[in-house]
Amino acid sequence: MKSKWIYYKINEEKVKEIQEKYNINNLLATILSNRGIEDIKTYLQPTRKDFHNPYEMPDMEKAVERILKAIENKEKIIIFGDYDVDGITSITVLKSFLVSIGIDAGWYIPNRLDEGYGLNKEAIKEIAKQGYNLMITVDCGITCIEEIEYAKELGIETIITDHHEPRENLPKAIAVVDCKRKDNKYPFRELAGVGVAFKLCQALSQRLNLEEKEYLKYLDIVALGTISDIVPLKDENRVITKLGLMLLKQTKNCGLIALLNISGYKKIDSTAISFGVAPRINACGRMGFADEALDLLMSNSMREATEKARNIVKYNNDRQEYEKRIYDEAIKQIETNKLEKENSIVLWGNEWHHGVVGIVASKITDLYYKPCLLICFENNEEIGKGSGRSIPGFDLHEALSKCKDCLEGYGGHSMAVGLSIKRDNLLELKTEFEKIAKDFNIGEKNPTINIDCIFNIDEINKDMVESLELLEPIGEGNKTPIFAFKNLKVDSIRALTGGKHLKLTLKSNKNTYVDAIGFNLGYLADEFIIGDKLDVAGSLEINSFNGNNKIQINIKDVMKSI
Repeated sequence: MKSKWIYYKINEEKVKEIQEKYNINNLLATILSNRGIEDIKTYLQPTRKDFHNPYEMPDMEKAVERILKAIENKEKIIIFGDYDVDGITSITVLKSFLVSIGIDAGWYIPNRLDEGYGLNKEAIKEIAKQGYNLMITVDCGITCIEEIEYAKELGIETIITDHHEPRENLPKAIAVVDCKRKDNKYPFRELAGVGVAFKLCQALSQRLNLEEKEYLKYLDIVALGTISDIVPLKDENRVITKLGLMLLKQTKNCGLIALLNISGYKKIDSTAISFGVAPRINACGRMGFADEALDLLMSNSMREATEKARNIVKYNNDRQEYEKRIYDEAIKQIETNKLEKENSIVLWGNEWHHGVVGIVASKITDLYYKPCLLICFENNEEIGKGSGRSIPGFDLHEALSKCKDCLEGYGGHSMAVGLSIKRDNLLELKTEFEKIAKDFNIGEKNPTINIDCIFNIDEINKDMVESLELLEPIGEGNKTPIFAFKNLKVDSIRALTGGKHLKLTLKSNKNTYVDAIGFNLGYLADEFIIGDKLDVAGSLEINSFNGNNKIQINIKDVMKSI
């Protein structure tokens, strides 16, 4: 599907002001101006002084007082977290910190395949049997009103730390630390779950008069969870991730070292985390082995960590095999039934792995630019579990709320949801969901690419491209800058990796040459020929190969010049 290119309106006066004030090049100044970055000094060079006061968070004072009371009375404390990277890193940070102050807290992660997300009564019953008095949730709990009440009945008091949206009423916990609360006064509300856990450690450190290093030493783990959870990398999240990546380059965490080594990424940045480390940890949760990922990050032995990392690679390989099979079957359904002509895509299958269908739904949404629901019926059960992904503007959670009469349950947000449904209600869901998508005029929507500026390749140099590293960490809310390159002549063109990728050499009117790579664009090798003039949208990077460093355009879209 052809993308619509949207160009930022460049404020030349503002760009010049930024360039002179912060002594940076015009390209960087243009990007910062386009993105509306206000606190540029903190953006470029954040320090530990840029963290907000943790006691401005709702109920932080109550949480700290209750934990200190538990420490004084030698109560048993357990940390209850989620099975994804955010949840696993949250437990790692909080447990490690508590151990450092002499508290050997327990932990519990629900099995995604058997228990699902969040608190559940069976888990709470088991926790009560083990004699725990205080439960601290991380990355979950804000909507678990009944479960918190049940824990209270069994003699367990609860502190909730979460970052998800609350319902109308809050759980009746000892403390509910969540910046999404309506009464929140904390200056930043987009922390990941691990960010909230980190702020609890900061607050405890301050109350105990500990040195800053006693909580700052976990920033490598906090950065991992924050980048992986795709929260906006701005404000305090940028401080966390910018400083955390610096620490990550010299991390002493054996699990992180093992994962980075095994991922094959030589450069430690947000890309290495997003594509090298996070998928491997997430694979553990998806396949039902989240506890092994936690064991890895808590390991104090390099030998043990290396062995555990190898196991995690195996889980990731299994996840990839499931993913490929489900994707191939889903595409076959779409092509056979010509579903690409519809406004939405709703598919189901037997023996699809419900820990993986969300990834496949995301790929199908990206491919067809339509909201997608994938539902799996494992072991031929009558109630299926599904995941959905959406496109910008189409609120998936709201759409499912209109289909709730045919669902057993659902949850999530505008861009991603989970659901359960009886097999007999599938066609009703498909019909209702398609009607909602049609009313939204999905067929008229096109993906968009935001262009920072039009770039002349005759002006590109290595220093300029390397200066873009100051924008790191790149991610949600701080996207890779995209440039437009106009009227470039094709000097060479070929497909790579069995036709999967596209490789080009492009030439300007002044005979300046630049390489370009288009991942998953190999099909375009037959669409253009040598001599064609092209407009290219893409990012700039340094390609290091065999000791040679060359500037390269990473293509996001390409079309013939008008």
